[in-house]
Amino acid sequence: MTRGKWEDMHDIRHLVGVRAAPEDVYRALATIDGLAGWWTEQTSGSAEAGGTIDFRFPNGAFAMKVVDQVPGRSVRWTVIDGPEEWVGTEIRWDLRQEDDFTKLVFTHAGWREPVEFMHHCSTKWAVYILSLKQLVETGTGAPSPHDPKIDSWD
Repeated sequence: MTRGKWEDMHDIRHLVGVRAAPEDVYRALATIDGLAGWWTEQTSGSAEAGGTIDFRFPNGAFAMKVVDQVPGRSVRWTVIDGPEEWVGTEIRWDLRQEDDFTKLVFTHAGWREPVEFMHHCSTKWAVYILSLKQLVETGTGAPSPHDPKIDSWD
């Protein structure tokens, strides 16, 4: 039996409820200003489908190709530059309304192996997803360099 590309891969997944409309959460994921408000202040590029977004941090940088967007529903990126473990992985944000919340389902898919750096990134994604929630609900997030530092990779 032949295994597909993603069958031998590992994923990071998180779920959070945001007390806001899906369109508000989507704006924080699909605009440069929105991304700079919760992930890193040093965000530039084009957040439109087909564009490339550059994210700069004190200890590194990432470039994401915006693969697909469905307003109020989803955003999907492919990592095209950054740490070796990230290049070629996919980041997906899925949104759905549930009562007074938008359920945000986050997936960082396609890790080749579950190395210690993946576990660090899982925790940092959780930190930043809570920053996204805070931004949308209160108007102020905690993007880099204001995010909590969790270990020596920060």
